[in-house]
Amino acid sequence: MILLKVFYFFFNLLWGDLFYIPLPNGSKLGISFLVLLLIPLGVFYTIYLKGVQFKEFPLMVKLTKEKKNKDDKKALSGIQTLIVSTATRVGMGNLVGVVAAVSAGGAGAIFWMWLSAVLGSATAFVEGTLAQKYKTVDNLYGGYKGGPAYYLDKLFKGKKKKSILAILFALSGLLCWCGISQVIGNSVSSSFKNAFGLNPYITTSILTVLAAIIVLRKNSTVKVLDVMVPIMSVLYFAFTLFIIIKNITLLPSVFSRIFEEAFGIKAVAGGGLGAVIMNGVKRGLFSNEAGSGSAPCAAAAASVKDPVEAGLLQSLGVFIDTLVICSCTAFIMLLSPSSVINGKSGMDLLQSSFVYHMGPLGSVAIALMLFLFSFSTFLGILFYARSNVSYIFGENWLSQTLYKILALVMLFIGGLAEYTFVWDLGDFGIALMTLFNVIALIPFSKEVKLMLEEYKRGLKRSL
Repeated sequence: MILLKVFYFFFNLLWGDLFYIPLPNGSKLGISFLVLLLIPLGVFYTIYLKGVQFKEFPLMVKLTKEKKNKDDKKALSGIQTLIVSTATRVGMGNLVGVVAAVSAGGAGAIFWMWLSAVLGSATAFVEGTLAQKYKTVDNLYGGYKGGPAYYLDKLFKGKKKKSILAILFALSGLLCWCGISQVIGNSVSSSFKNAFGLNPYITTSILTVLAAIIVLRKNSTVKVLDVMVPIMSVLYFAFTLFIIIKNITLLPSVFSRIFEEAFGIKAVAGGGLGAVIMNGVKRGLFSNEAGSGSAPCAAAAASVKDPVEAGLLQSLGVFIDTLVICSCTAFIMLLSPSSVINGKSGMDLLQSSFVYHMGPLGSVAIALMLFLFSFSTFLGILFYARSNVSYIFGENWLSQTLYKILALVMLFIGGLAEYTFVWDLGDFGIALMTLFNVIALIPFSKEVKLMLEEYKRGLKRSL
């Protein structure tokens, strides 16, 4: 009991509001520790790197066409690592997270999600660049491995064999991804029960077996994600496009509502302007994962001409996640009449919106999308886990396989029952990851800036 109280004390310290800022309309803006870390970091890097996420956006898109070095046969191309990181970014956060933000903060929360993505994309650039620079050869899977544990090691190892902070980051990641596995199992089994009346045991068993077939085979994960992520993203975008075209005359009023509620011009439920801002910011930050240290585990695996290219691709991933996919979810809900969504929250709200726009097919569509998004997230986090497991336990199949089995067990258990404490462990894990990752990012600021400047000079010379 004492240990549980200690855990929730630190949990609330990281996730809860540390202090409140009074706003002109009488409401209060609660500032949590993690927001206090990530938003200023995004602002700092946006200014320090002279708006890299804006100035280099055309180059980011161009880099998606770059092929990997022919000599690195087992390594991944830049676009493949973008797909892996997109698989986890474009996951449940784009459905469940956006719904939660709108439910608690109203339409205005979407604007603040957009803003957090714009700032977070600068942080994602730095993470990806560092992960690529300090990557190491992966003798177990082939190609490369790396991430925050490896650049933390470079920064803080000293005379020790391994950095304590790097080990703590790696352990936090493994803790987080086990918790997420349970959430995935529960979300999929619940949606299939609502849509098809399927017994959770059947759904979870099929989900776990499919996942096991992929993750327990060497190097199958990336091959599956290469096919799965583009299909599910395009499919979801097509659903949204159909709904927008069907309700095109209502679109101006949706944008008007987003901006009015974002700045408190129009009153909303849920605690005033403070709730609108913080729900948008929090959900935005942890949907796009910028600063948490997850996506760099994929960026390190890329075979690119320069580390800066890996960083630019990860920055693009943040835009894809929040400005495109999260916006799709928001528009689907906000284009529904209030009579359909009033009094509803969570997945019931999104499911009701889909049914309204698409008829009975809507519940099937949302169940299918949740399955694809969740399944891709599970595959993505186990790809991330490779480098963390290797850093702690060394390169051996036993430790890699045992962690995969543990994640599969969590996936199965989560599909049958909701264990709030385990989910909180996952949230606690990502909070700790963010804390340890941010400790490393600031000291590397000058180095990343010099790398970007040198890369741009090289581009000019090649013209």
